Amino acid sequence: MITPIKKEIVDNLISEFGIQDFAKATIREVKRVAQFAEQESGVEFIKMEMGIPGLPAAKAGVEAQINALRNGIANSYPDIQGLPELKQQASRFVKAFIGVDINPEGCVPVVGSMQGTFASFLTCSQTNPKKDTVLFIDPGFPVQKMQLQVMGVKYKTFDVYEFRGENLGPKLESYLKEGNICAIVYSNPNNPSWICFNEDELNTIGKLANQYDVIIMEDLAYFAMDFRKDLSTPFQPPYQATVARYTDNYMLLISGSKAFSYAGERIGVVCISDKLFHRHFDALAARYEGLPFGLVFSTRMLYALSSGTSHSAQYAMAAMLKAACDGEFDFRNEIKVYGERAHKLKEIFLRHKFYVVYDRDLDEPIADGFYFTIGYPGMTSGKLAHELMYYGVSAICLVTTGSHQEGLRVCTSFIEDHQYDQLEERMTLFEQNNPVE
Repeated sequence: MITPIKKEIVDNLISEFGIQDFAKATIREVKRVAQFAEQESGVEFIKMEMGIPGLPAAKAGVEAQINALRNGIANSYPDIQGLPELKQQASRFVKAFIGVDINPEGCVPVVGSMQGTFASFLTCSQTNPKKDTVLFIDPGFPVQKMQLQVMGVKYKTFDVYEFRGENLGPKLESYLKEGNICAIVYSNPNNPSWICFNEDELNTIGKLANQYDVIIMEDLAYFAMDFRKDLSTPFQPPYQATVARYTDNYMLLISGSKAFSYAGERIGVVCISDKLFHRHFDALAARYEGLPFGLVFSTRMLYALSSGTSHSAQYAMAAMLKAACDGEFDFRNEIKVYGERAHKLKEIFLRHKFYVVYDRDLDEPIADGFYFTIGYPGMTSGKLAHELMYYGVSAICLVTTGSHQEGLRVCTSFIEDHQYDQLEERMTLFEQNNPVE
C-alpha cells in the first residue's frame, strides 16, 4: 500500500517518543511526531492538531503595547486589579457584544484564559468544603482537567453529545443533586465540537446554577465565532449567547488569543458578575481575612500566581477592546476566514467518505468555525489519527477532549490555500486504500 509518507517513519517516531496509545496522544505529542515525520520524509504536513491563531495580531493591540513600552511601562509593576482603562473597556465590551452589565471592578486581567481558569478553579473549589468537585460539560479543553490534577481538585465530566436541548437539564441535575459540585465549566462555541448552546439551554444551566448554588465558568475563548449569526455590531443584538442572562453565579473568561490573534502575549480578562464579586463565602472569609469572592480571586489567587498580568499587554488588550466597541475594529471580519476554511475542509473530507461527528446544533447544522470533528466508518479514533499521519495529516483524538465519540478534532487555523489541493489528493488515496463497505 503506497502512502505519501512511509509507514516506518511514522511508526518508528511514535515508538521512539514512547507513545503507547495514539488515541491518547496529547496535542504536543502529535505535533512532535508530525514535525519530525515532515523533516525526515520531506513531505509537507497538513497540520490540524494545534489551536494556534493563524492570523496576524490585531494592529490596534500591537501599536498600543509598543507605545506603552516606549513610554517606560515595563519598569512598573501592574496593579493586581488591572489597568483601569482595561477594566473600563472590558466592561464596555461585555455590554457591547454580550449585552449584559458588569461593573469594571469585576473585570480582572489575567495571563491568558489559562491562568484565568486556574485561578477560577482555585477560588471556586474553596468556597464550600462540601463542594469539592468541578463538573465539565464535555468535550472540552484537555488542559483544564490537567490544571485540576495539578491542584488536586476532583472533577466529573459527561459528553454532551446525547444531552442537548431538553435532555441537558436532567443530566446536569443528576450531578448537582449530589451536593458536591462547586462549578460547571464549558466553552461556547465549544472546543472541539463547535456546538453552541442556545438561549434555552443556557437558561436551563442558569436556573440550575441558582437552584444548587454553583458557579458557572463560561469559557469564551472563541468569542462571537458562531458565524451563522452577525455578532459584529457593538451595542446591537444579536449578542453572544451567555448564561449571564439567567444567573448571577457566573464568571466569563474572555481571551485575546483567538478573537484578536494575540495569543503570544498571554492576555485575557475574567469578568465576574457584580453579585458574585461581592459575595462572601464563609470558607473563603475564614481563610482569607473576610474578603469577598472577587478580591480573593484577584488579591490572593492571582497575586500568588504571577503578581499581576503583563503591564504592556494590558494596554494592548484595552486598545483592542476599545476599538471593537467604538466600531473601529471589526474583529469578526478578521477571523471569519476560519469559518471559510472549515467549509472547504469539510467538503473535501465528506467527499471521501468521512463524516462530521458533532454534525448538528439541535435542529440546524453545526456552524463552520475554528474547529470541527471528523470520523471514518469502521475506524476508531486512534486508528484514524495514526493512519492519517501516513498521509501527512495530523489531528488529535476526541477522547483526549472528554468526548465518548470515535473521531478527531480538526483545527483550521494553519491551513494555507495550496493545501486544499494537497488534502484532496491525499484523501482520494486514503479512500482508495481504506474502502468503505
